[in-house]
Amino acid sequence: MTDISETIQEPIEHAGQSKINSKVALFVAITATFMALCNVKDGNIVQAMSQAQAHSIDAWSYFQAKSTKQSITENALELLRVQNNPANNDIIKKYEEQITRYEKEKQEIKAQAEGFQKEYEDINVFDDQFDMTEALLTISIAMFGITSLTQKKWLLYFSCGVSLLGIVLGLTAFMKISLHSDLVSKILG
Repeated sequence: MTDISETIQEPIEHAGQSKINSKVALFVAITATFMALCNVKDGNIVQAMSQAQAHSIDAWSYFQAKSTKQSITENALELLRVQNNPANNDIIKKYEEQITRYEKEKQEIKAQAEGFQKEYEDINVFDDQFDMTEALLTISIAMFGITSLTQKKWLLYFSCGVSLLGIVLGLTAFMKISLHSDLVSKILG
């Protein structure tokens, strides 16, 4: 236990004299600030996704209601046709018109529901990018902490590289440029 204590204590005592720690502090501040901005934008994207999903569910429910009405009307029409009563001709014509109207309305509702689903999927691409951005920036901040303790320059450069990758990914998401990686999404999902 004393070995660990001594290993950590020495870098802490010399932290103020280290140029690496000054760089680490600057990079952590930049990384954390950018991560906070991405987090806010990601929250807005999640809200938009929830809204698109709710609209999609509502539209599919409405589609189902129209399908049920159409089915009931088709059954009533079939019963009227079986009766083969000429007095029912006006009602039969009315039901046929309703069935045609329901079919047209269902196609419109279906297109609307599919549009909401596409909107959700399109937004989700950028949500995934912001999630990957946050993961990379979190890893880089942890690595900056280890860099500060170990004072290893190669680790500083590696941490900066991970942070830069996260920042690039986040900037592309802000600009709505898709750098979506299905492999990374599957790993994180």
